[in-house]
Amino acid sequence: MVKTILSVFTLKTSMNKILLISVFSILTLNIMAQEKIIQTAGRTQLGEFASKFAELNDDVLFGEIWNRTDKLGLRDRSLVTITSLISMGITDNSLVYHLQSAKKNGITRTEIAEIITHIGFYAGWPKAWAAFNLAKGVWSEDIVGEDAKTAFQREMIFPIGEPNTAYAQYFIGNSYLAPVSREQVNISNVTFEPRCRNNWHIHRATKGGGQMLIGVAGRGWYQEEGKPVVEILPGTVIHIPANVKHWHGAAADSWFAHLAFEVSGENTSNEWLEPVTDDEYNKLEQTKR
Repeated sequence: MVKTILSVFTLKTSMNKILLISVFSILTLNIMAQEKIIQTAGRTQLGEFASKFAELNDDVLFGEIWNRTDKLGLRDRSLVTITSLISMGITDNSLVYHLQSAKKNGITRTEIAEIITHIGFYAGWPKAWAAFNLAKGVWSEDIVGEDAKTAFQREMIFPIGEPNTAYAQYFIGNSYLAPVSREQVNISNVTFEPRCRNNWHIHRATKGGGQMLIGVAGRGWYQEEGKPVVEILPGTVIHIPANVKHWHGAAADSWFAHLAFEVSGENTSNEWLEPVTDDEYNKLEQTKR
């Protein structure tokens, strides 16, 4: 019995040691993972003109203070620094540098937007506006989802409109529809997110009919069955004859919008067919790069 108790005690002690070692290792790795800051801007820009200031900037501020990551991590130091600079109204290259560092140190686009908004209430609205103009440039490539849609809207005069739910079953990806005119000629602005395309389809008519597309913004594709794909850019005009099988949609790396004009005719109707498969789509993307 005593032997069993001692065995259990020994096992628990060993497990506790392992746990402590594991925790210590994680903490050590976390500290080691903080990248060492090396700064040369002072000496590069000031040289002998202000050699002592350059030394204090490069060796003390960045070489020592910024590298005390065991006391305060780089992410938090970036947060403190940009808050201080914005609060003082400093919106020159030094703020751009520290915004870039903040992004590198893990502050996201969503977080920087919230940070600057918060600063605005304490430091002043004009300072926040000035900081936002710089931050947008630093985090511009992180714009995704709804923000990308909003950015795309700024590229064109016509509205994106509402989700194209009525025809969603005939599209791969999300599309949006905005009626432009319902008098004399039916005109709609159709917007596609990247990689979105409609199924193969045919505009049927016994006389006249068909459709005309005019590229509005972004980059997209149009293809008739058995023919090479055609790139659509702003201003590109596509004439689609009646009774011709075809599809159109966005390029893989771009939002895309076109105006769609319904051409009047007799006994007109739309015949929706099979989707454009990923294999078909990817092949044309590869051949057009």
